[in-house]
Amino acid sequence: MDMIFTGLLKFVRNSLRFVLKKPVTWLAEKVSSAPDKVAVMDALTALYEESARPESTKLKLLSLNGSGQRIIIFSDQHRGTRDGSDDFAICENSYLTALDYYNNEKFYFINLGDCEELWENTMFGISKHNIAVYQKEKLFIDRDAYCKVFGNHDLFWDNDPLAANWLKRIYGSAIRIFTGVLIRVDISSDATLEIFCTHGHQGDKQSDGNSFSKWFVSYIWGPLQKLLEININSPSANDNLKTLHNMYMYDWSAAQENTLLVTGHTHQPVFNSLTHLERLYQQLEKARTLNDADAQKKIEAEIPRRKREYDFVNQSFDKMKPTYFNSGCCCFDDGTITAIEISDGFIRLIKWSLVNGKPERIVAEEEELSKLSAGLRTTKKAAM
Repeated sequence: MDMIFTGLLKFVRNSLRFVLKKPVTWLAEKVSSAPDKVAVMDALTALYEESARPESTKLKLLSLNGSGQRIIIFSDQHRGTRDGSDDFAICENSYLTALDYYNNEKFYFINLGDCEELWENTMFGISKHNIAVYQKEKLFIDRDAYCKVFGNHDLFWDNDPLAANWLKRIYGSAIRIFTGVLIRVDISSDATLEIFCTHGHQGDKQSDGNSFSKWFVSYIWGPLQKLLEININSPSANDNLKTLHNMYMYDWSAAQENTLLVTGHTHQPVFNSLTHLERLYQQLEKARTLNDADAQKKIEAEIPRRKREYDFVNQSFDKMKPTYFNSGCCCFDDGTITAIEISDGFIRLIKWSLVNGKPERIVAEEEELSKLSAGLRTTKKAAM
């Protein structure tokens, strides 16, 4: 009887998923993100200018030298209660493995927002089902190597009077919550590069504290996601809005001097202002210029696979300044998590993916900070 009931429930769930997934996901996307360019630019500028205020409690300031410091930036875990709507559950093993690696290697950990999915869950439920995760993060706190930034799905940490109590309960000690982090990197005796990190929801009018969005997620999307076991965090989910928001973030970063911007929020990894697909087209043009037939054939075979994930290509990709980076997320539906590493004088886009069933660290992209800094200074001189 139990097997019959289980089979019937699975049939009903699959049928409802087939009928409802597209319309409900479409509506969820419409109410969860509405980036406005002017609002994005103004909000980022206002937060960035907090660095000039010594008394500011919004920005965490870190001063590093370019070759001797290590920082790992994760965002968008969206951890929940291990039910059908918990997008983090499939990635937990990769995340715990990654935290072991970075703690052993003495990295400083920046948790860049949307760590908890508090539009759909309560902290009571999340803390109950994420004990191992919080224990691993606590290892960084014990080394004074942890900074927690809030995002739009965990605004609780910034505006709830009980937030401090919860933080002390789950980590065993009180910690501060920040809106962003500004890392000043000494490249040379006469060159400093600033790396400005924030969740990235700033200026997103429907996602940044919007009451209707929260109501929809809590009472419509959340229950349906649990029932239908839908994970919308594939690389192609909500692609148009992700691309638009990434473009606005890039526009802000490109207008700054000697500054890189690192965000999360869109769940779409970006490195040197380019998505993976845009970088492939850049590499294809280079291969054609060099008449490298083998490289051209390999890249042309890879492009269709990447276009199935997301097919937008900014036609100005070959002219974009390498100023914008996005950490991606820790809730991809294949168990992959992505992050931004800053270590040994490099900035890297890292993937932790399952290889033969085990999480493995993969360097997807990397660039020397000194080369980035020199390139930005050269661009500035050319524009003068």
